[in-house]
Amino acid sequence: MAHTKNHDYQILPPSIWPFLGAIGGFTLLFGAVLFFHDHGPWVLLAGALIIAYVMFGWWSDVIREAHEGEHTPVVRISLRYGMILFILSEVMFFSAWFWNFFKHALYPMSGQWPPAGIETFDPWHLPLINTLILLLSGAAVTWAHHELVHNNNRKALVQGLAIAIVLGLLFTTFQAVEYSEAPFGFAGNIYGASFFMATGFHGAHVIIGTIFLFVCLVRAMRGEFTRQEHIGFEAAAWYWHFVDVVWLFLFAVIYIWGS
Repeated sequence: MAHTKNHDYQILPPSIWPFLGAIGGFTLLFGAVLFFHDHGPWVLLAGALIIAYVMFGWWSDVIREAHEGEHTPVVRISLRYGMILFILSEVMFFSAWFWNFFKHALYPMSGQWPPAGIETFDPWHLPLINTLILLLSGAAVTWAHHELVHNNNRKALVQGLAIAIVLGLLFTTFQAVEYSEAPFGFAGNIYGASFFMATGFHGAHVIIGTIFLFVCLVRAMRGEFTRQEHIGFEAAAWYWHFVDVVWLFLFAVIYIWGS
């Protein structure tokens, strides 16, 4: 028959999500420009809401396609490659902030690093606690993945994800406390700008990763993951481990060496 599928590839139907995502991205960028020029945050927020709606709708379609059997082994490989490339792009993103920090730390314009008058954080208090929290959360995700793949233990899968989410929320809370007690600000000095841009973007990634894990927790409680098919959870685990590794570099470079 003409419409019989005789291959392992996924033929996607027409979708509104790429077009709507482009509109949301443009609105977000245009709103950011307006916000930087003191014209209010409303266009920026509208763009963010459009992007959030596209993400929810598009990924919901991906989950539905998996339930319908569209994610053959070949498609699953492609999804894994896509996640790997995305993480590599994130590596390049954070490399820029590390490069910025190294440049100013090794060749400070004032001849001193940190600049005079800057009191840095003690890395062996709250930063060390946050490091242990993230490492424990990564271990919980690894345990959950191991129990799903090797033992098909769904109870342990749910427990591991729940532990990782709670630890992720705890990390975000402690980082908010750290920011509130920071003895320096974002503006007026290159150390503060470099510190808040690097750690702030990492904090945003922790929040995104926590949401990612929460979605996986809901799906796990619904029994959607199997030993063979759990690409969504696998992608979340990779992303969370990437966030862990970035924090280890931030802790070593900015909190210990850079201070």
